Amino acid sequence: MLHGQRRIQLGRLEREAMRAAGRFNGQLMDYVRPFIRPGIKTAEIDQMVHQYTIDHGHKPATLGYQGFPKSCCTSVNDVICHGIPGDYVLKEGDIVNLDLTSIVDGWHGDSSETFLIGQVTDEARAVTQCAFDSLYAAVDAIHPGCRVSDIGDAIVAVAGRFGFSIVREFVGHGVGQSFHQEPTIPHFPNRPSRHERLLPGTCFTIEPMINVGARYAVTDRLDGWTVRTKDGSLSAQFEHTVLMTEDGPECLTHSPGGPARGHRF
Repeated sequence: MLHGQRRIQLGRLEREAMRAAGRFNGQLMDYVRPFIRPGIKTAEIDQMVHQYTIDHGHKPATLGYQGFPKSCCTSVNDVICHGIPGDYVLKEGDIVNLDLTSIVDGWHGDSSETFLIGQVTDEARAVTQCAFDSLYAAVDAIHPGCRVSDIGDAIVAVAGRFGFSIVREFVGHGVGQSFHQEPTIPHFPNRPSRHERLLPGTCFTIEPMINVGARYAVTDRLDGWTVRTKDGSLSAQFEHTVLMTEDGPECLTHSPGGPARGHRF
């Protein structure tokens, strides 16, 4: 998903609009959660996401976005991101990232979660834990006026402890009335992120993608969307939409039924 729109700092009413979008996205994740189990097709998950969103008067942001054909992304095992829901049937031992983005009264809520399908390998559990811990370490590392690179520094530290790699081709992003806008939020420190600061009113995603093997990614040449690890290793991701307030970061897409900070998989 490309971005690059201008950066926007939100006022009071705009922040409330983003909170509403985030709440619905978390609610949607909790609605689908019980159905993500062995035997379900990823297309069935997509249909549930689509119907629930429409029934509540909102729009699935991914549907038709730059030609994407579905209402959510389902990325299984070695798929890093942008997995297209289809005929694949989830089976015992899989991991799957469900990435949801909802448009609520013109504002976007964006989050994702990796699910363990039944009994999984220790490796699958570890990469999922690493992605989850990386997200919350990044949230805990930031404060009003901090450098964007504080996010990358925190994620690098967690991934290093696990011995896993961080995808660099895909990053977090500003979000609001546009799906993708400035600032760019890399999950590793680089020169631009050392200079960019997160001021109050900035709304953005943090969405570290963690690979068991090498960090490199390849995009499917047939569908133009599905991104896999180059070496076939497992990949996991968690994402929240975050609003930087005057008092610190606020996660807008919390799912009450999902894993809370400190959860062990």
